[in-house]
Amino acid sequence: MRIILASSSPYRRELLKRLQHPFECINPDLDETAKAHEQPQDLVKRLSEEKAQAVANKLADKQALIIGSDQLATLNNKVLSKPGGYTKAFAQLHACSGKTVSFLTGLCLLNASNHHMQTVVEHFQVSFRVLSDSQIDHYLRKETPYDCAGSFKAEGLGISLFEKMSGDDPNSLVGLPLIKLVTLLKQEGIDILTDSTT
Repeated sequence: MRIILASSSPYRRELLKRLQHPFECINPDLDETAKAHEQPQDLVKRLSEEKAQAVANKLADKQALIIGSDQLATLNNKVLSKPGGYTKAFAQLHACSGKTVSFLTGLCLLNASNHHMQTVVEHFQVSFRVLSDSQIDHYLRKETPYDCAGSFKAEGLGISLFEKMSGDDPNSLVGLPLIKLVTLLKQEGIDILTDSTT
C-alpha cells in the first residue's frame, strides 16, 4: 500500500519524512477558496478531504493511502492568511503581539482502494510575546516567512516570537499533525513503530 501526501508543501514533506516511512507527493491542484459563511473548522476539514480525494481521482492504481491536510490560523475569529510579502506580514505580527492565535489543522487519511476516509481537526494555540516594531522587523528580515499562515516559521526563528504553546501536537503548527497521523495509519494497518503492515 503506497502512502501519498496530497501536497506540494515543502514543510509538510519535511514533517512526513520524520516518520521514516516511504511516501510520494502529488499536488492536488485544488481551489482552496472558502465557501460563503463557511466556518474555519469546516473549511480545513473540507479542504483536507478534497485534497485527498483529488489525488485519489488521479491514480490508476488505487492501492494507496492518501494524506490530505489543510491549515488556518485565526486571531479573534478572523483568518490570518499567508502574507505574501513584508508589509502584510508586519501587520499580522503587529496584530498578534501579546495575543493568542488559534490554529486549526484538518487531517484526512483516505484509503483509495475502499474509499474509507478518516478525518480529524486538530486545535493548537500560540500565545505571542509583546513584540516591538524593531523585533518584528528583525524577525521578518531574518526568516522571510511570507508563505506561512500567521507570518512565522515555528520550526525556525519564529519560535522566539512565542511566550507559550498549547495543544496536543506542535507539528500542527507546521501543517501536519504527526501524532494523530500515526494513529490514523495504524487504523489502516500500518504500524509506523514496527514498520509493518498488519
